[in-house]
Amino acid sequence: MLNWLLVCIPVAVALEHFAPHRHSWIFIASGLAIVPLAAWMGHATEHLAERTGEGVGGFLNATFGNAAELIIALAALRSGLHEVVKASLAGSIIGNILLVLGAAMLAGGMKFSEQRFNALGARSQATMLTLAAIALMALGAYGFAAGTDARFDMHSVSIAIAVVLLVSYGLDLLFSLITHRRLFSGTSVGAESETQPWSVGKAAGILAGATVLIAWMSEILVGAIEPAAHAWGMNSVFVGVFVVAILGNAAEHSTAVLVAMKDRMDLALSIAIGSSVQVAVFVAPVLVFASLWIGPQPMDLAFKPGLVLAVFLSVLITGQVSGDGESNWIKGIQLLAVYVILGIVFFFLPQ
Repeated sequence: MLNWLLVCIPVAVALEHFAPHRHSWIFIASGLAIVPLAAWMGHATEHLAERTGEGVGGFLNATFGNAAELIIALAALRSGLHEVVKASLAGSIIGNILLVLGAAMLAGGMKFSEQRFNALGARSQATMLTLAAIALMALGAYGFAAGTDARFDMHSVSIAIAVVLLVSYGLDLLFSLITHRRLFSGTSVGAESETQPWSVGKAAGILAGATVLIAWMSEILVGAIEPAAHAWGMNSVFVGVFVVAILGNAAEHSTAVLVAMKDRMDLALSIAIGSSVQVAVFVAPVLVFASLWIGPQPMDLAFKPGLVLAVFLSVLITGQVSGDGESNWIKGIQLLAVYVILGIVFFFLPQ
């Protein structure tokens, strides 16, 4: 993996500086560089989970994984690309709970006939996602009722809702990591580790270093993906919701699948659903406040109706699938099928 990195990263950087019009090659090189970095994040997360428990390990993976997305979104805010930011946020939520969780359940189910996880912890996370979906739907209803002459009020309402979401997220962390930590500690033991787990400092250091490099490569990749995707006939909404989001979730995707194949579904769910929760009730509100100082104008939380509907439907089926504490390959297929259906619909939207 190290040799792979030593080749791909310099190639991606060289192409960006000396051949900026080669969008397809820049995309391929930076995308290939993210793959081994995501694998390193997966290894570091596993070792952290050995030391701290499934809940804390999944939280740290989601946090470091979303750090790259937050950095990219801040760069887009500086350019005033609010709709691109909103599309990528919605795509990240959808991708984590449908694509990442679906792939993890499918991969784990192909190896184990049935896997179990803590249903109470999963339902708690699903409820947080439902809260975020309600907030987006309420804002959409407000925008429809207020009309087009209430942009200032929309920003004010968005700020107020952002405060509620941030407070809710802080209390959710208190619940999941301190007062009710046992619900997220894991029900499956998994395979015994053949090597001594890394120290917390080493695992956290590798996780942080991989995150910085992923953020760097992701920024290069995102700069190339839009022109490349448009050259292939993809509309901007599809690019933001699916293409950029899939690449941004590479770290969570690989890690969740890896641990699911080791019969550690609590950790896989903590990564996949926890990452979506963090994007919905932490990253999005933080970007609203950041836009007050970054970019030409503030960003609100008024997502397009199609994005809100996609998020709501994704949250709905995730709650159904994760409510009984059991996982198998057909549940993974069901989540992936919904993701493909949404992808088809967004792909054929007008340019």
